[in-house]
Amino acid sequence: MDETLRHQHATALGQLEALIRRGREIKNTPAADATRAWQQDCAAAINQLSGGSKAHWLARAYSGAFLVRSPQGGVVIEADATEIVDRILGVLAQGATSLSRMDDVVVSAGAAPQPRRFEFVHNAELRPILEQTFADSRAAFARGEFGLALILSCGVIDALLTDALDHARLRAQDAPNWSFETRIAVAEQAGLIRGGCARLPPIARTYRDLTDADGDLRADAAVSVREARLAGQVLRVVMRDLDPGR
Repeated sequence: MDETLRHQHATALGQLEALIRRGREIKNTPAADATRAWQQDCAAAINQLSGGSKAHWLARAYSGAFLVRSPQGGVVIEADATEIVDRILGVLAQGATSLSRMDDVVVSAGAAPQPRRFEFVHNAELRPILEQTFADSRAAFARGEFGLALILSCGVIDALLTDALDHARLRAQDAPNWSFETRIAVAEQAGLIRGGCARLPPIARTYRDLTDADGDLRADAAVSVREARLAGQVLRVVMRDLDPGR
């Protein structure tokens, strides 16, 4: 891990640990204003760590901290204030553990340089976001969250095609209503990618419909391990097409 990324990890971990300490103090001496301010700071930190994606597991865990669910799984009411604090503390602890494990992996690997899979992307600001989303997709698949893994893989494909079309002056952003399938078709017609996307399962082609208005995975969105795996495989094919030097 380079020094910049190491510093970012250390800063994020320190922020989470500080929020955990504040949360414990609030739990012992509750005050409405202090609790509200703390929750706002927690929301901002979670949003930053999840890259602004409400489909990210950490963002979904934070949203779920405010709700009580019935034994049948339906949302009942907002949780009790004290219980919400406990739940948020649990989410913050999960985030801190995740960051710590990332550091542990780097140390055990002898601080080997991190892969730079998306250097071919023309929009430099997009590269670290794609790296993180790619990693999140693999992690979601490993946890058995196949719906999330598929959505994240397809989201990366979508972003890669938009970047490539824009660079080729086909300007996908000028057609905001283009479907995922349309972007694929235009990229194929322009010769930017080959026919690898033909392997995408039908559910992947409409992946944008798998989330609700808040960006959360719909409860009725059923994605199989095969469908999630295919989406990940097609993503790698698209990456090779757009970066012939790989």
